[in-house]
Amino acid sequence: MENENDIFYRFSPFIRDFIYRHEWESLRSVQVDAARVLFNTESNLLLTSSTASGKTEAAFFPILSMLEEDPCQSVAVLYIAPLKSLINDQFVRLDELLDESGIPVFHWHGDVSFSHKNKLLNDPKGILQITPESLESMLMNRSNDIVRLFSDLRFIIIDEIHTLTGTDRGNQIICQLSRISRLIARDVRRIGLSATVGDVEAAKKWLCGGSSRECEAPVPEQGRVSWRLALEHFFIQNAKLDQTRSADGTPDPFTDMNVPVQKPDKQGARAVIDAGYEYIYDCVKDKKSLVFSNSREETEYITATMRQIAENRHDPDIFLIHHGNLSASLREEAEAKLKSDEYGRLVTCATVTLELGIDIGRLQRIMQIESPNSVSSFLQRLGRSGRRGEPPEMFMVFREEDPLPDTPLPQLIPWNLIRAIAIIQLYIEERFIEPPLTKKLPFSLLFQQTLSVLASSGELAPKALAERVLSMPPFANVPKEQYKTLLISMLNGDYLEQTEEKTLIVGLAGERLTNSFKFYAVFKDTENYSVRCESDEIGTITTPPPVGERFALAGRVWEVTELDVGRKLIYVKPVKGKMEISWPGDYGEIHTKIQQRMRKVLEEDAVYPYLKPNAKNRLAVARHVARNTGMLKHSVVSLGGMNYCMFPWLGTRSFRTLRKVMSHNAAELKISNIEFEGCCYITFRYEGESIKAFCDGLDRICERGIDKNSLISKSESPIFEKYDDYIPGELLRLAYAEDRLRTDEMIPRVAEMKEEEHNFKSRMDNDD
Repeated sequence: MENENDIFYRFSPFIRDFIYRHEWESLRSVQVDAARVLFNTESNLLLTSSTASGKTEAAFFPILSMLEEDPCQSVAVLYIAPLKSLINDQFVRLDELLDESGIPVFHWHGDVSFSHKNKLLNDPKGILQITPESLESMLMNRSNDIVRLFSDLRFIIIDEIHTLTGTDRGNQIICQLSRISRLIARDVRRIGLSATVGDVEAAKKWLCGGSSRECEAPVPEQGRVSWRLALEHFFIQNAKLDQTRSADGTPDPFTDMNVPVQKPDKQGARAVIDAGYEYIYDCVKDKKSLVFSNSREETEYITATMRQIAENRHDPDIFLIHHGNLSASLREEAEAKLKSDEYGRLVTCATVTLELGIDIGRLQRIMQIESPNSVSSFLQRLGRSGRRGEPPEMFMVFREEDPLPDTPLPQLIPWNLIRAIAIIQLYIEERFIEPPLTKKLPFSLLFQQTLSVLASSGELAPKALAERVLSMPPFANVPKEQYKTLLISMLNGDYLEQTEEKTLIVGLAGERLTNSFKFYAVFKDTENYSVRCESDEIGTITTPPPVGERFALAGRVWEVTELDVGRKLIYVKPVKGKMEISWPGDYGEIHTKIQQRMRKVLEEDAVYPYLKPNAKNRLAVARHVARNTGMLKHSVVSLGGMNYCMFPWLGTRSFRTLRKVMSHNAAELKISNIEFEGCCYITFRYEGESIKAFCDGLDRICERGIDKNSLISKSESPIFEKYDDYIPGELLRLAYAEDRLRTDEMIPRVAEMKEEEHNFKSRMDNDD
């Protein structure tokens, strides 16, 4: 086997010079492993190593060396990334690497100028970096160019594949690769990159969908985990949105607190910043930091609050903001300042848009507001810091209302704090990362790809269309009869049209969809309005306020000066203050292992060294409550009277299935008023004889067998994905049952609940 030195000398001279210039003392293991596979085999390659381990260079060093030896006659490398910012960043990094190689690099997405795209079209060579949406547009609108552009394509690189596997967007990419392979009649080598893959075999299977090549996935070195973690908890002391208090003489709960207070404003209110926000500010104000939130709303609010604290303290405003609804110029400004060593103390508040692999320089600290939903997200965010030899560093802050004496039991548990501990412990103890989700019936994508294939082909016979579309790997589980049902529905809706020759073409309604640039994306979009302040583009919002009204965006407040509904433009001027903003959104799924580990957090006596004093005390109180109320020994507990609470400790899909089973069989179980919170607990009214009887009844229902389809009423049309509105209800219900419900975890869990109650009854009988 070739050693590191042999690999190094197989690299082209310009790459060896690059390594010398950057004063690398050795190659990393991931770079050696990748080079062995790419130089010595014809296999596909899955690279799974930690953030900042050099995966991009690991893939490109051998690829560029081979391209210099044997130049391509078309685009040689197709690099697909889920974010424009990731493409922009990698373009700069590769531009430096390729400066003397003569291999051109092009990037192609909605923010790239047509003149840059024309250079590629006129002379297709080198590397093309592109988003899935732009690749879809290319396949539809430049289908005659595909062979010329990609006839000698050698490699396809898909970055951050953990965000793509099991999603419509990821499956769209696999469809696109199948279409390119059919057009150029070649099976191109594929390389997948990710720092957080939970199931390597599943990721390999996804990456190789439609490819006949073997796939190798070198096992990354499992070094010792070295992190700097701190979790702290605060009870909310000031719940007012603008962090002010009244000056009208009403009782002031902050009188005896050592909280910074601003002078009264013109309306007589004073800013009393909540202690949790002050703590966040103090943690990041002297360090180059990222502050992650789980939503755009929270990101906007935390940015405005940090600026408010800076103003109160007469500190400089060092706060930037980054999320998907901001203009490209604002996002790029934040990215550029983060990378530059010129700006020492900068704090950027962000969502998932800065979670992925964009190089943002040396960050000293990550601040996370509340818990991430997954181990994968935690690791991605943590990995944003600690580069260049320093261990990653993350602070998490949790804020909740101080429970009142009559607060119901389930609301006495700090679920966010418990989840964060469970996520951290799962990775430390087991190196657990969530496996990718799968979709067997992706009808929304099937609708989109049907129109896309037909638009690029002009017309096809129904049988030829079915063969071409259903042969794409994401649709392997779609029966022909179900596809026929979809096609008939599309014909009836005028999305397809049948010609006199019995072939199919895109119908008038279909043309209205395909003629819009929004068609290329398979993720849900909204009718956003562009916000402009004079000539500056600020970003987008969903609902336009009337002239004179104010709203928040980019961490600031704006007043509407003019509204152009027809062109979806809002003109604004900046004003002082702080307000909320909201976007529709989906906050992701939680894995059952996280829920189970949360139970163990409450059960065990372990002391976690990363908990700060408030968080340690809050956990101790939660454990005391959990043990004293019996919720750890009994999955169903009484809340008083006929009110009960169930703690299933199941992930999102299994929890959802249990809820539906209970609702569907409510009369038999003698329950009503079913309510739930996330996937932590279910409350209900029970008029039966005992908890044991309830658990027995639920177990009997499971033993009879659960028909997932029967849990969905015929009046339901479960709308989740972008094109679900165009799918017949019967197909949506089939997809919901297949892809969003699961009984394999739920049924054994119900049996456990029954066993808990039988064991408890036996102990009670023995005690008597």
